[in-house]
Amino acid sequence: MPHNDPITLDSLPQPLHWHGTPGHAELAPDGTLTMRVDQQCDWFIDPETGAVTHNAPALLMPVAAPCTLSALVDVDHAATYDAGVLAIRQSGTVWAKLCLELSPQGQVMVVSVVTRGTSDDCNALPVDGHQAYLRIAKLDRAYAFHYSADGQWWHMIRYFDLGDAPDVQIGFLSQSPTGDGCTARFREITYRAGKLAELRTGV
Repeated sequence: MPHNDPITLDSLPQPLHWHGTPGHAELAPDGTLTMRVDQQCDWFIDPETGAVTHNAPALLMPVAAPCTLSALVDVDHAATYDAGVLAIRQSGTVWAKLCLELSPQGQVMVVSVVTRGTSDDCNALPVDGHQAYLRIAKLDRAYAFHYSADGQWWHMIRYFDLGDAPDVQIGFLSQSPTGDGCTARFREITYRAGKLAELRTGV
């Protein structure tokens, strides 16, 4: 698949387009999206130094109304902070991401980052293995991140807002801030229009 082509999934209401320099992506017949990123790619604005890293290619689609986007994220973790990511982007300095990430201690963890000028980085919980279900919920003004071990029972990771911009982009990326590259697979990609009914229980 040419790197700069949009990617169309039957489960999504519109194609995914590249943000930034187009990266490496493949779409399997079963709807699995595989993304590989090269070395030292990330989205992060360091709150101590202000250093900006925003070079991980992402596949995004615009959304305006409330909705949810979920996937079973499966990552070939090798280096610290390697991750498969569900992302929300408003601008280069306003965005959020929900990651299945390898910690400095060698644990696979659910990690969230909310960026409004600088990044607020929070480790949520460790998980067994190298895969987990992650979900973004867009509400009227706010957002929520959820995690699930089985795709049925969801646990809230974060509840936040990004300001008053109604139109944002959501989608997927792979990151490898310290390593030589990372491959992430996004399976069982599911989009649902409408507002999430129960924020805390995730249903």
